[in-house]
Amino acid sequence: MQAPVRSDAAAARMASDVLRRPEVAARVAADDRARHMVNRAQAEADRSRQQAGAFRRTSPVGPALRSIERTEEFVDLLGAFHRFVHQASKAVPKMRDREWSGDEREVLLSNIARTHATLDWMETAVSTGRVDMDEELARILRGECPCASAPRQRSVMPSSSTSR
Repeated sequence: MQAPVRSDAAAARMASDVLRRPEVAARVAADDRARHMVNRAQAEADRSRQQAGAFRRTSPVGPALRSIERTEEFVDLLGAFHRFVHQASKAVPKMRDREWSGDEREVLLSNIARTHATLDWMETAVSTGRVDMDEELARILRGECPCASAPRQRSVMPSSSTSR
């Protein structure tokens, strides 16, 4: 027997994760009660978003809320960069003398290409304010584009030490 999930947030994460499995999603969709609950929650979420948007547009505190949200988005983005750089700076040195299998290399290079595409998209958004995504970028980020496995040409950083 499975232990009950104590928090709604953890239960929602678990449900979202398992619904990404096509067979599970199909079974849930076939369950009338589950489908009804999802539809109801979606309608409530839409109503809530509309009310929040109206409040932000009409309330005297709307500009302050937008400023706080923009600051929160900025901090979230900085945090994502920091976590990536921190984790990469810990992981890359562990690769010393590592020989990758063909499959491992292909997966890593594909993810590096996806990361480059994401960073290019983010740079465009910051520089121009445009956050739209073209179809090629969408395919790369979904891992569907064969070009995602081809590494971008980058200059190699010079090593500060000549020893391996």
